[in-house]
Amino acid sequence: MAPLEGGPRLVLLFSGKRKSGKDFVTEALQSRLGADTCAVLRISRPLKEQYAQEHGLNFQRLLDASTYKEAYRRDMITWGEQKRQADPGFFCRKVVHGVPQPVWLVSDTRRMSDIQWFREAYGSVAQTVRVVASEQSRQQRGWVFTPGVDDGESECGLDNFGDFDWVIENHGDPQRLEQQLEKLIEFVRSRL
Repeated sequence: MAPLEGGPRLVLLFSGKRKSGKDFVTEALQSRLGADTCAVLRISRPLKEQYAQEHGLNFQRLLDASTYKEAYRRDMITWGEQKRQADPGFFCRKVVHGVPQPVWLVSDTRRMSDIQWFREAYGSVAQTVRVVASEQSRQQRGWVFTPGVDDGESECGLDNFGDFDWVIENHGDPQRLEQQLEKLIEFVRSRL
């Protein structure tokens, strides 16, 4: 499928475990490519917004890495799963609505249904990027295993996905990370 008229030239679907560095990597890419060229999209944003509306919660506080968000995380995951079961593209459609930049970095692709939706909508323009980090690196960034979260679909749904188009190793070696980002940036620029 060719990109939709006026749609993106490239959609990079980032996935990885909590504290693997997905946001760090997508923000680094955006800062180098420019916000006019590249949009960072978070599927969790419309999910949190809708959840806050339906539950009378503070949407802004659900966006940060606070204890407020953590208090609602499990219920929010369950609620989001129910929405996705009824309509797998519900949050994907919301997050892409009206995005004018030619490059989209979807920073929190967590499920096979997310990848399927983007591939059906954008074909070969959509590529997968897995950000990996050792458990030790993730722990140094504040990760602690949480039952019901780290063993659920939101964290494990893509563990057996297969061949990602790109794999970024983010184990804490800045030079190695930089080399990988440069290759990805070169690829992105080839699509513009």
